[in-house]
Amino acid sequence: MSAAVLTPPPVSPPSRAAVQAYRFTATEFDQMGDMGWFEGRRAFLLDGAILEQGPMNPLHADGVVLVNEALRAIFGIGFVVRPQLPLQVDAYNNPMPDCAVVAGNPRAFLGRHPTTAELVVEVSDSTLAIDMTEKAERYATAGIADYWVLDLVGRRLLVYRDPAPLPVGLGASAYRKQQAFSPTDRVSPLAAPNSSILVGDLLP
Repeated sequence: MSAAVLTPPPVSPPSRAAVQAYRFTATEFDQMGDMGWFEGRRAFLLDGAILEQGPMNPLHADGVVLVNEALRAIFGIGFVVRPQLPLQVDAYNNPMPDCAVVAGNPRAFLGRHPTTAELVVEVSDSTLAIDMTEKAERYATAGIADYWVLDLVGRRLLVYRDPAPLPVGLGASAYRKQQAFSPTDRVSPLAAPNSSILVGDLLP
């Protein structure tokens, strides 16, 4: 007598309601960084998801240097220009901007990360899409009044201002004013209205 072959019953895939992605907090993200998980990697946190940018090419690095030098020339005592350092805008977001200008002095944030900034600048080549959409929404929701995206490929500066809440229930905000400036244009930060920067000076 041959043994019967038992066929397992069909298994339905789990529903989206039954399976949820884990959202890392900014505190957990920092702890993972302290343990060396991101050594040599360009990781950042958006809505609890840990994302990674590719290796920094020379063009991007040059843009970061030029932006930070230009802003240091404008913002003096009472402000700190922080290049590629954490900005913990809420419990689930640490977008690690290329540059953030924060009010205070270099010792004002000892033992903690700033949660807001007077100006945030992202230097964009391969990351332009996410900088214009997802990061823009996070910065607007955090109330960052002045957000700039330096588009290296398009050779322009995109300026986002006037954050305002989206329709009730979405729990997010968006910038109501968006402008594009060419290399021959000059732009003044909201926090330094009496000073201006030639866009071409920011571009490598």
